[in-house]
Amino acid sequence: MRFGLIGTGPWAQRAHGPALASTPGVELAGVWGRSAEHAASLAETLHVRAYDDVDDLLAVVDAVAFAVPPEVQADLAVRAARAGLHLLLEKPIALEPSAAYAIEEAVAAAGVASIVFHTDRFIPQSRSWFDRVAGTDGWRGGWFRWFAALQEPGNPFGASAWRQERGALWDIGPHAMSTLTAALGPIESVRATGGGADLVALTFTHRSGALSTATLTAFAPLPACGFEAAVWGEHGVLLMPPRPEDAVLDALRSAAQELVACATTGEPHAIDVRFGAHTVRVLAEAAGQIVAGQS
Repeated sequence: MRFGLIGTGPWAQRAHGPALASTPGVELAGVWGRSAEHAASLAETLHVRAYDDVDDLLAVVDAVAFAVPPEVQADLAVRAARAGLHLLLEKPIALEPSAAYAIEEAVAAAGVASIVFHTDRFIPQSRSWFDRVAGTDGWRGGWFRWFAALQEPGNPFGASAWRQERGALWDIGPHAMSTLTAALGPIESVRATGGGADLVALTFTHRSGALSTATLTAFAPLPACGFEAAVWGEHGVLLMPPRPEDAVLDALRSAAQELVACATTGEPHAIDVRFGAHTVRVLAEAAGQIVAGQS
């Protein structure tokens, strides 16, 4: 399947580009970015063509992978779906529920396949943990804690304007929802409280009856940075294994191959655009609660 890559920033350079260029069954056919200079540089590195016009790229591929800010992705994803292309989307798929719904509607109308790339859903060690959780009854809840530091010197995402503006709720929140959903089932409601800077505490109610929490910040002091996720219940506590340092490229390769499989079989993926749109709706509700609580 021929893929086009939309985006030329750090994530495209470090992850999407190298992964798509080395995935069996996938041909990376070209790159487009908002900066023609950056697109040309990345395309040269990947030994593919740089396109000056995004529609020219869309005309020669079967699928599109996105590595652009959410508000840019939202508009281009609708255009790509309407052109009949399958979508490998980044999280969050949009920053407003209306924009997320527009992508969901375009995908449904075109009958194309979609996957939202949540790294831990494609890592073998994480998948084994999810399987172990699913194979054991009696879980009552779980937690997810991710403290990051965008302000750390040398952070490749430190200059990301949307991350600086939206903070952990929108950057890390989708990861929390994906992980806790895979472990405890669909999330039906959220209660949110905001703290200093972008600190946010979320409480999720799951359809299963379980209750989970997520504590997130993208601007933690460096000594406090770290990640932990777990479920708890009748059999005790089961911690999620740490993500291997070199896992991202293989995870993206798996996501691309699974998108090809979904496009071939017509079977939807567990974290397709519908899950992505649901995530945006829940996070928007949380954001509204935080604003209301601070007024």
